[in-house]
Amino acid sequence: MKVKAAAGLQVPYENLPRRYIEQTPVNVPDTIYYRRLLAAGDLVTAEATRNKRNKEAADD
Repeated sequence: MKVKAAAGLQVPYENLPRRYIEQTPVNVPDTIYYRRLLAAGDLVTAEATRNKRNKEAADD
């Protein structure tokens, strides 16, 4: 699953607490840890942000 951190956040990787997911999209395993971060809004799916950008461009 491809995710990135929400704006202004750094989110630690599941088993690497000193390494962070930032605004660059990364592939992570589909585990409960990342699903909870998605539900909390700390992570966003990279596809969702791309689709939002495409929709905004189409509206102009």
